Amino acid sequence: MKFDIQSYTLIIALVVIAIIFGAFTSGEFLSSRNLSNLFTQMAVMSVLAVGMTLVIVAGHIDLSVGSIVGLTGGIAAMLQVWHGSNTVTAVLAAIIVGAVIGLWQGWWVAFRNVPAFIVTLGGMLIFRGILIGISKGQTIAPLSSSFGQIGNSFIPYVVGYILAIIGVVLLFISKIRSRAKRQSLGLNLSPAFLDYGKITVYSVCILFVTYMLNRYLGIPVPMLIVVILAGIFLFVSHKTSFGRFTYAIGGNVEAAALSGINIKRNLLYVFILMGALAGVAGVLLTSRLNAATVSAGTSYELDAIAACVIGGTSLMGGKGKIVGAIIGALIMTSIDNGMSMMNIEAFWQYIVKGLILIFAVWMDVSNQKR
Repeated sequence: MKFDIQSYTLIIALVVIAIIFGAFTSGEFLSSRNLSNLFTQMAVMSVLAVGMTLVIVAGHIDLSVGSIVGLTGGIAAMLQVWHGSNTVTAVLAAIIVGAVIGLWQGWWVAFRNVPAFIVTLGGMLIFRGILIGISKGQTIAPLSSSFGQIGNSFIPYVVGYILAIIGVVLLFISKIRSRAKRQSLGLNLSPAFLDYGKITVYSVCILFVTYMLNRYLGIPVPMLIVVILAGIFLFVSHKTSFGRFTYAIGGNVEAAALSGINIKRNLLYVFILMGALAGVAGVLLTSRLNAATVSAGTSYELDAIAACVIGGTSLMGGKGKIVGAIIGALIMTSIDNGMSMMNIEAFWQYIVKGLILIFAVWMDVSNQKR
């Protein structure tokens, strides 16, 4: 059996990054405190990357998510600070506004055939302008303590270990069911030691990360939110007709239409989900900063796209994995975090991330040609 090194490129890259920054920061990069900060910082980008994966897989792009993050976070802050709304109302309002924005943009793309690049580029300007207008250019703060806990609190140690064990058990159950289904269908099975060996390695990583985070303050709530959303969208993308249709549309839209897939409706759903996830990201960012500003979310769309591409999502559509996008977000955040700890000037961070993005796209194009 051939060992597919390409499937593990991201993990290898992440390990190399950890070793390099760990060495240059005297191990501080791998400390429990910094790992906790790292997972908290990557939460917003990860949530956006989850939605952006579906958008790119469907053969489109969304350049407005950064502005949506700023607008939805600003609306949540305004409801809290200016109107005295409770946290639940503010959070739901942010997510609903994001979904409505996604509905509006999806309508233009799906039913009016305006290229997503143009629609979302216009949206990037429109929603940033709306934020500046309704906030009057002010920084809105402080928010209630309950709202702040969304982005700054931690899961108790015992609960963290329980959740980690549940995650491990679910991994093994999922693999057992997958192997049983393939066997019942008469499909080829990988050797049991290989399949369960992988799950064992993943389980050890989960338990080790949980242990490291519990050495500080526990598992950050934003990280738990990312894991939950990733689990939901993994199920949606692989186990539902909507997910399969999305991949089919991105792979070959004409073939998808001829097979009876409702292209317009599915594209509309993709943009609605992207908008809702941008609303979630807006809540996380505003909560972590305990304030909403007119510049919040600037350039986040580029980071989200970069995370997806680095994670293996093809800009040509039809190919992409949510887990890969989250690992891509972790790689991007690790580079920012590590270079900042080394006191490397900011312009080098932009240069390095730009080069990594170009290299990732070149790899994708090369693979497509082969």
